[in-house]
Amino acid sequence: MRATAVAGLAGLAGLSCAGETTYHNPIIPGFHPDPSCIFVPEWDNTHFCAVSSFIAFPAMPVFASKDLVNWKLISHVQNRPSQSPTAGNLTRSSGGWYAPTLRYHEGKFYVINVDVDAPSPSSGIFTTTDPYDDAAWSDLLPVEIGGYDPDIFFDEDGTIYSQAAITINDDPFTTEIQQFTIELPSGNTTPRKSLTNGTNVQPPEGPHMYYKDGWYYLLLAEGGTALDHQVTISRSRKPTGPFKLGPANPILTAEPDSLFQTVGHADLFQDAEGNWWGVALSTRSGPEYVHWPMNRETVLYPVSWPKGEWPVLDHVRGTMSGPLPPQNLDVPGTGPFVKDPDHYTFPRGSPLPRHFTFWRFPHEEKYTISPPGHANSLRLSPSNANLSQFPAFDPLAGQTFVGRRQVDTLFKYSVDMEFAPSSKGEEAGVTMFLASERHADLGVVYSKGAPHLRFRANGPDAPATVVKPLPKGCEDGISFQIHAFNFTHYSFSAGPRHGGRMEDIALVNNTLFSTSFTGVFAGIYATTNGNGEEGTPAYFKNWRYQGLGQAGAIDKDGSVEYYPSNGQE
Repeated sequence: MRATAVAGLAGLAGLSCAGETTYHNPIIPGFHPDPSCIFVPEWDNTHFCAVSSFIAFPAMPVFASKDLVNWKLISHVQNRPSQSPTAGNLTRSSGGWYAPTLRYHEGKFYVINVDVDAPSPSSGIFTTTDPYDDAAWSDLLPVEIGGYDPDIFFDEDGTIYSQAAITINDDPFTTEIQQFTIELPSGNTTPRKSLTNGTNVQPPEGPHMYYKDGWYYLLLAEGGTALDHQVTISRSRKPTGPFKLGPANPILTAEPDSLFQTVGHADLFQDAEGNWWGVALSTRSGPEYVHWPMNRETVLYPVSWPKGEWPVLDHVRGTMSGPLPPQNLDVPGTGPFVKDPDHYTFPRGSPLPRHFTFWRFPHEEKYTISPPGHANSLRLSPSNANLSQFPAFDPLAGQTFVGRRQVDTLFKYSVDMEFAPSSKGEEAGVTMFLASERHADLGVVYSKGAPHLRFRANGPDAPATVVKPLPKGCEDGISFQIHAFNFTHYSFSAGPRHGGRMEDIALVNNTLFSTSFTGVFAGIYATTNGNGEEGTPAYFKNWRYQGLGQAGAIDKDGSVEYYPSNGQE
């Protein structure tokens, strides 16, 4: 049997009419770009999807769904530093694990990827026979790829093909798609050969190969990952080409006036009924391309693909309809559904929630749940580096930070903190964090002989730093809140941990985060600001994240339309 790429994803379910079900995009919101998905009948008719993670860790989240609507985080492809030790030794925030390709073949799941900027070995294949178990994901099998965005395709004659984007003449914006074959289990490869430049809209990347009705189809992303992003297709009678371009390229791109822009980097799949679907990344930026802090998210669209013909892909919109499977929440695993709200009290013996994320490899001893004398708290011991790093920052030295992805346009995030700093530079608090170059923090810092409340941000046009005495009643503990109250701004506030008036401290325009490959996290941190690894720990309690609404469209008058977040109170 030829291995065709079949995959799946979706959004919030709505009303059903004549076999069509209404749903909302994005179906995996927040920083979840470059989706690669498969449908596996042998695993109880379940769809699986892997996405990019760059230098966030654990890396390459994997989601599962029975209904293409409700998606549960079930594992991470790299969840242990030992699987690929070089992956933590990266300085550039846009390095790391780019677009994975997830496929299933003869009882085994495969992910092929490249850890961009990492020391060798930094590319290859991970495998598992149980995608619900982190521990079942293998160590990296090194495969020399030489580019990025690799694809893996299992042909019926046993040949394993890979297609990847290869930079030409050392120009990162000029690539071509090259092909080679892979031997397993050795990981040995044949020499690369030029396969296609797509429609010559640079840079061609994100290749995926499929076999259908006697044709090999090659799907590409072209035009970069900004407003010119698009999807093109070609086909050949042989997997090695030559490939003939489709008559309607690009077959997918953003509609000019839509909230959903930068649509591209697609994958195609079938469901249990044989219906075709597609996923892609998109930013909810509108054509103005100014406000998009969650960056590139995963969207779903129906596909029509008659026998022997070219596929036709629906345009991406906020509210769509298609022949979705019936609702089914019976998905194994201990992770949350992606749109679930948070309320964590960190009882003794509990693990960190599976969607909590670090920046590079964590130093695990810096994170302790319910240590003696501090029940129902998460203790953070400070790192020498703060969230902005230093010019001589050692990536392996670590930054004490943990967060969760923002997955709602409107939300409230809050946490209580007990912290008694006594030395210069000791600091802990909350942050909206995109990368070391772009973040906004509200915390308590020891300065001028006493603890002070401090807000500061890093990035272009960042708001002014605010330093002031602790609010009254906060001496024994403080509560922080970050509120995304409209399409463009966050408010940062603080007040007494045991109740009382919250004081507004700062207002942040989310253009601070509307750039880069990654998306923003809401989280907590602790640092000595360069005064060594030993310092006063901070204790965080009562962690809450609540979605309040999702942007779905832009009205003709420019106003934003919202639909409810999943799990809204």
